[in-house]
Amino acid sequence: MAQRHTTSLRLRLRYRFDHLVAGGTTALIGWFALACLAVVVPASTVLVWADRAAPATLSGRLTAVWVSVGQTLKIGGAVGSPLYVLASVALALTALLFVSTLVGLITTGINRRIMLLRRGHSTVLESGHTVLLGWSDQIFPVVGELVAANASRRRSAIAVLAPKDKVEMEEEISTSAATTGTGTGTGTTRIICRNGRTTDPAELARVSPRTAKAVLVLPPEGDTGDAQVVKTLLALGAAVPEPGGAVVVAAVRDTRNHLTARLAAGPGGHVLCVDDIIARLLVQTAREPGLSLVYQELLDFAGDEFYTAAAQGLAGRTFGEALLAFTTSSVVGLLHSDGRVALNPDPGTVIGAGDRIVLISEDDDTAVPADASSWVEEDAIVTARPRTPEAERLLLLGWNRRAPLLVEQLDQFAGPGTTLDVVSLADDVRTRAAAGVAGARNRLEVAFLSGDITDPELLAKLDVPSYDSVIVIGETGHQPVPRAVALPPARAIDLGLAPETGTETDDRTLVTLLHLRAIGQAAGRELSLTTEMSDDGNRLLAPAREGADFIVSGRLISLLMTQISESPYLADVFEELFEAEGNELHLKPVADYVRTDREVAFATLVESARRRRECAVGYRLRAEAAVGPAYGVRLNPDKGQRVRFGEHDWLIVLAES
Repeated sequence: MAQRHTTSLRLRLRYRFDHLVAGGTTALIGWFALACLAVVVPASTVLVWADRAAPATLSGRLTAVWVSVGQTLKIGGAVGSPLYVLASVALALTALLFVSTLVGLITTGINRRIMLLRRGHSTVLESGHTVLLGWSDQIFPVVGELVAANASRRRSAIAVLAPKDKVEMEEEISTSAATTGTGTGTGTTRIICRNGRTTDPAELARVSPRTAKAVLVLPPEGDTGDAQVVKTLLALGAAVPEPGGAVVVAAVRDTRNHLTARLAAGPGGHVLCVDDIIARLLVQTAREPGLSLVYQELLDFAGDEFYTAAAQGLAGRTFGEALLAFTTSSVVGLLHSDGRVALNPDPGTVIGAGDRIVLISEDDDTAVPADASSWVEEDAIVTARPRTPEAERLLLLGWNRRAPLLVEQLDQFAGPGTTLDVVSLADDVRTRAAAGVAGARNRLEVAFLSGDITDPELLAKLDVPSYDSVIVIGETGHQPVPRAVALPPARAIDLGLAPETGTETDDRTLVTLLHLRAIGQAAGRELSLTTEMSDDGNRLLAPAREGADFIVSGRLISLLMTQISESPYLADVFEELFEAEGNELHLKPVADYVRTDREVAFATLVESARRRRECAVGYRLRAEAAVGPAYGVRLNPDKGQRVRFGEHDWLIVLAES
């Protein structure tokens, strides 16, 4: 009961105080003045009466009390005639009013400035910085890669503009850098966040895009993400009407929006199409398992990546000679003086005086010419055995917006008699396919099956181990359907489905991978599996063997955008690598290049590949394929390094498709 009474009294007092505060400024001043006098006057009286040196008379003591009250409240406390005392009090109150007002104004100004800074509305005064426009999960790998790229620089900055709270952005980036970085956070790179709409030219000016070295437009999640990218590019053009030195890199998800975004970006902008790139990489990796690991190593700033180096004495010599002119770097092409990039040109191509060498190296300062031709062992070079394309059985589990592109790419590379079985829980796959929406295929026979790819009974009936390659992609845009029913073969491909939602698609993919792992273990064999995922965090949860092929769309596009922002010529390099025609990376049997019964220097493989018009850039050892972190991949080895290869090892080459 006592506790209840105390609580009730506290609530009653709080209510009284709230009522007092609600009375307005005048009431507050009056009550606080009375409260102050109620404390100061009695205390001053006690002090005077307790003082042994206090006046003996009552009037003297009352005067001393008045002086004490005046000094305490800063209202003078003067002694004299009533008019004199009144005037001194008025002056003291006036001074107090002005000082208080001045302090209030200063405090308000400081608070307003602090709130402005916390809201992220101030302008960034930087030059040579990198600007990130938009907010999505891709921002974390982009920031991480930019920090790694700037590690050797004394001072660098990244400015982020997004319609999000500034403090919240800074905390999320800081947390991500601490948990996924190398333990040094952002190092010498300062992260500056600003709040604002990326589609408003006035608010874009807050991150100073005019003085930046690169501007990256990140694709937001959701149905309107591509439209947001296009509007941001248009706003950027309005904010910086005159072309400056900044490299503009953007990404859209849907191929139908690619041309629109390129027009908005202008002639100097680089726009990546997520769907097209991911579809091509899925096909390349499905054809040659292990290729995703090569691209991961090549695109990550922590490993070896593309650089250019001055010819330095190679002018007038041939490209074939340049292949063995760098011991610790792997030459792959030429950057001509007019800006054109030629990957894997004819070995007889003469290097011009203004050309630069495109190569793979650990860093720009390791691309130093050093002749490696003395390590070539002629008697170890062999002639490749003839290989004829074989018919394959391929399985595609899932269906999304990228699936038609994937099927189209598979058709270009398939050998005669190759079949593709597509399993999806979408009923409209059948109707759209039968309607003949896509063009006719030349080599690939496609059959559609309706069913839930997370259903273990369906997967068991498919006899998954009998397929030469299995591709799992995120399934989107459909509602579950009843138990799977086989459908007759279709002759066309669905062209468009609902937009993807990364979390949901990855969840279904993880369930499918669980069942596939159980099927592989029961069959006693390792499935040739290529998986598409949206979130790199989910990849770490995936129930798959070590070194399995994963194409993580968000992280991959982030790495590509970062590489191009640091080296614009790489846009042409990656465009050719991901095209069906032209040059691309391959994993080919080492036994087709050198003898496997003894150790050979890597320079010997480079020379053997040169004679086949290819550029050797590394190898993968089968014995270490399940051992992290490299999983057998060695990119850009020293050409003097001697290795004994096995029959089932692979050579990584850049060659025509």
